[in-house]
Amino acid sequence: MNNILSTKDYLVFLVYFVIVAAYGIWVYNKKRSRVIGGDSKDYFLAEGSLTWWAIGASLIASNISAEQFIGMSGSGFKMGLAIATYEWMAAITLIIVAVFFIPVYLKNKIFTMPQFLNKRYNGTVAMIMAVFWLMLYVVVNLTSILYLGALAVSSISGFSIELCMYAIAVFAVIITLGGMKVIGYTDVIQVFFLILGGLATTYLALDLVSQHYGGEGVINGYGIMVNKASEHFHMILKTDNENYLDLPGLSVLIGGMWIVNLNYWGCNQYITQRALGADLKTARNGLLFAAFLKLLMPIIVVLPGIAAYVLWKDGLFQTEMLQGGEVNPDRAYPVLLNLLPAGLKGLSFAALTAAVVASLAGKANSIATIFSLDIYQKVFNRTASERQLVNTGKITIIISMILAVLIAPHLGIDKKGGFQYIQEYTGFVSPGIFAMFILGFFWKKATPNAALFATIGGFLLSVCFKFLPTVVDLSFLSSTGFSVLSPVSGLYEIPFLDRMGFVFIICIVGMYLISVIETSRGVVPNGLEVDTKMFKAHPGFVAGALGVAIATAVLYAIYW
Repeated sequence: MNNILSTKDYLVFLVYFVIVAAYGIWVYNKKRSRVIGGDSKDYFLAEGSLTWWAIGASLIASNISAEQFIGMSGSGFKMGLAIATYEWMAAITLIIVAVFFIPVYLKNKIFTMPQFLNKRYNGTVAMIMAVFWLMLYVVVNLTSILYLGALAVSSISGFSIELCMYAIAVFAVIITLGGMKVIGYTDVIQVFFLILGGLATTYLALDLVSQHYGGEGVINGYGIMVNKASEHFHMILKTDNENYLDLPGLSVLIGGMWIVNLNYWGCNQYITQRALGADLKTARNGLLFAAFLKLLMPIIVVLPGIAAYVLWKDGLFQTEMLQGGEVNPDRAYPVLLNLLPAGLKGLSFAALTAAVVASLAGKANSIATIFSLDIYQKVFNRTASERQLVNTGKITIIISMILAVLIAPHLGIDKKGGFQYIQEYTGFVSPGIFAMFILGFFWKKATPNAALFATIGGFLLSVCFKFLPTVVDLSFLSSTGFSVLSPVSGLYEIPFLDRMGFVFIICIVGMYLISVIETSRGVVPNGLEVDTKMFKAHPGFVAGALGVAIATAVLYAIYW
């Protein structure tokens, strides 16, 4: 296996770098000529200047990163197509967010998540969450994307992990300093390379399977994969499946997966920021475009992992898949990339780099937005000018990236797996945050203290459910599917997604009771302006949304 890039690979990567950099500079200079003195909303949100296709492409470029290419392909190797539920359920989620969430944000002129919390609840809730989000984005998201991306790039190029990490961070900072408009439009190019390079790797993987068994063509290769690894082509896992703790059967359709997706796509500064600077029709069309792209993502990030599994099971890659003497599923995608011919390897290398850089840029911009508008302006400098806010944002970007570079190697991300690392740590707070948002949107009686209960209490409840099996024997729940024997701990544990569902329900009930008690004592909550007419969508969007829903239903019916 060759993990050295050839001259052709470097040329392809150079073309990618020059195109992205040149386009970014052009967009930045064009924007700069129109904005005098530095407009903070233009810098952080690209207000009114992103088209629907730029919004959709930017959403996907920011979402798909090394944890998908490496982690989700690794999950494809380990558990099969079932991991695609994160992508296909996200397509439906994007439609829900477009119809019900985005109108509320835009109608109430909300540009950041802490701003929503301040307007709906109070400044205390908003400030607590602003600090929390900054810590989560830097310590969990930036570090995992940066380090896992560097590991992948290193395995392909042969350069050291440290050098790859520094280079990726610098590239991301250059893109991010141009502001949201530069990020949004360069993401269109990033997505082009991401999809083109990803499809090239999938083509190679399926063709390699076909050739290994004496055939030819990707269709034949896919058929062989289904035949040789039929257990890897089921979306709904049964309780006796060794991966049930990660994807507990029907919970991916009616349980905790909704909390994961709705919180990520609808209550996340990192994601919603792309649409908050546009009008409602443009924002909705952008989210619809992203939903269609999400339906395609498993072809790029899951099928290669299953192909690697089929070949590995038949004796290939036995040494390459080992790490520390054990098989590491996260090595599946890099192993396949190193089999690409010169030129195509450079294209896939560019695709992976594009995914990592775009995600880092989007996350760093969100960090800058929250710190500048929700902390700096409110705590340190209430009279800050537009230029001061923009400059503060740029400094925040640089500092956050430096922190991520310094702490990433010490978090054990490579041992946990990037995808699992992010899900594990964000999953402790997602139920409480989503409960706080969903009641804040659609129930005017929700009070600030109820929101604090969901935020703090939700986290503590998640911790309790995580460690509950160490003090209580949960085997009595095994017949219901809400507990299964973990091969790692030897204890009956509650599946991750089910834990999130339980915590969410408790948070909703707790918020309801606290709010009813407080409002009966005279507390008057801050309601948002919500009009049912604003949820009505235009015919083109409705037709597209039905197409996404039907396509998702068909996929689940085929691979149930």
